[in-house]
Amino acid sequence: MSRSLNEVGALAKRAARGAGYSWGLAEEAGEATRWLCAQGLDGCGALARLLREVDGDLSRRAPRIEGRDWRAEGALCPLTAGAALSDRARMLEGGAVTLHAVAVPVLLLPFAAAAGPTLGGTVRLRIGSGIAYASGAGLHMDGPPIGPGPADATVDLATPVGAIRERQSRARMDDATLATLEVFAHRTYAPATEESRLKGAGGAD
Repeated sequence: MSRSLNEVGALAKRAARGAGYSWGLAEEAGEATRWLCAQGLDGCGALARLLREVDGDLSRRAPRIEGRDWRAEGALCPLTAGAALSDRARMLEGGAVTLHAVAVPVLLLPFAAAAGPTLGGTVRLRIGSGIAYASGAGLHMDGPPIGPGPADATVDLATPVGAIRERQSRARMDDATLATLEVFAHRTYAPATEESRLKGAGGAD
């Protein structure tokens, strides 16, 4: 099914919040999912995989920054690590940073793209046999698709290579992905009270 990018971003934000992320990181998740979909990638499926994996178990997945090596007790969360990478983008001017055992590593790409304008250049991510070049202008990918992870990701600055992907105006997701995101998003809705149920049934104020 096809959805607008605005719809996808709003659903992804609520779903991330329902999985236990703060509203700030949930906002980042919504923007990251929207960005991936705009590049023609399955951002919705990637987020659904991550939320099924983490589902409230976030503390073990936050990055432990040890110089240029970032790790976590469990698989590293690409949302928390990506946000930290954006905040510390200037580190890349001194050389590559390696993020170890990243869960669903394709979710790092939007954060790398966001760091590009800060650095005035292009950020390269090497994940398995795939290479992605991300910047404010868009995304170029070489090699095989980025797998579901966990996988190590090496991030550095690079010269842009090749044409960027054509931007998409809508996102596609399958029924299973939609159902997963809606289950998580539903957790953010307040349970109905007797008063609200009566109003919904046409009761008087």
